[in-house]
Amino acid sequence: MSHFNRSPHNSRGFTLVELLVVIAIIGVLVGLLLPAVQAAREAARRMSCSNNFKQMGLGLHNYHSAFNQLPIHGTGPINEAHRALGGSAARWNKDPAHQYSRIGALVGLLPFMEQQAIWERVSNPLVVGTTQFTEFGTVPYTEMQGTTTQFTSDGVSYDPWFTEINTYRCPSDPGVGLPAGGRTNYGVCIGDSISLNLGAGMFNDSNLIRTDSTSVANFRASDRGVFDVYDINRFRDILDGLSNTIAMGEMNTDLGDSHITTEVRGGGTNVQNRPDRCQPQIDPNRPQFWSTTVSHSFTPLASRGACWAATAPGFTIVNTVLPPNREYCNDANQDFVSANGTLTVSSRHQGGAHVLMADGAVKFITDSIEAGNSSAADVRNGGTGASAPGSQSPYGLWGALGTRAAKEVIDQEF
Repeated sequence: MSHFNRSPHNSRGFTLVELLVVIAIIGVLVGLLLPAVQAAREAARRMSCSNNFKQMGLGLHNYHSAFNQLPIHGTGPINEAHRALGGSAARWNKDPAHQYSRIGALVGLLPFMEQQAIWERVSNPLVVGTTQFTEFGTVPYTEMQGTTTQFTSDGVSYDPWFTEINTYRCPSDPGVGLPAGGRTNYGVCIGDSISLNLGAGMFNDSNLIRTDSTSVANFRASDRGVFDVYDINRFRDILDGLSNTIAMGEMNTDLGDSHITTEVRGGGTNVQNRPDRCQPQIDPNRPQFWSTTVSHSFTPLASRGACWAATAPGFTIVNTVLPPNREYCNDANQDFVSANGTLTVSSRHQGGAHVLMADGAVKFITDSIEAGNSSAADVRNGGTGASAPGSQSPYGLWGALGTRAAKEVIDQEF
């Protein structure tokens, strides 16, 4: 009988070289795997963002079915009690410093977005142990408290406007909390307009919305999108077709880092004559950031997406002038009520941003979309040549997607 003798000299472990090779291979595999994991996570966040927009598209269509119109961007009830006081209280706004009919379309969508609970808080008087006005004595919060700064005139916040609505937030955007409060990553599209006619042009000294013929003509000539501010639009008004017209767009919220898409810079007067006026202020070594500092005192309030409930352009409005992820620029470093500015879509996704078409479809628009001449003046009342009222958009395919009835032919993929 033979015996197998196992000698200790027959077994051997890994040499140092072999161990180092194995570690190096594992390191390479991990290095290859981590970007894939990050990419998969971002793809999931991007899909979630797209789903948010789909829900909002359904909400818009259900709202239209219920009321035969789209939600108004720029509304709010008159406070009858204060109007009865006469004088400065007899205005559209409930608080002379904070209302001016600036309740945005996202508020009207709440009941159609499975947000009935917060809608009931917004649409009814609310008591949170404070007063609504110091000017007019002790008055509880009425329904739909003003949303300009999210604070009442006695410096106390109106709680619903600081509530984050998950469907109104893109999971790829890391912005949270003050000074913005209840943020949003989605705004209504007012078309290829820079001349918004929202500031002094739409309010007189008594803060009443103007209804004179000149103001109305200015407003109708330039605001050519699915949404008009203060006005009612219906699907029947979208003559270019629901599938060819952008209803809403995505936007970044401000991180306080001087990003060109979230913090405004001033391009001097008449930005509507030259939309790319702010471009020289961009840092050439870091092209997503400004090289200049902001000069006005309302930076947090001018930041993009700062209040989902408001009407103000910087907060909840997009236009189709500059391509996606370009600079946020207005007339003169003004605050959130600035009338004229470039308010393009933006996102933390790679290479573009989402838009919601009027038919409910969600599209991802790349930064390289054909956008015409970024130096061209916009279409407006009093404009001549290519800027005359009724002209096709000077901003190419991108501008054409923003207009509801300019009769451009969409013959390109987007």
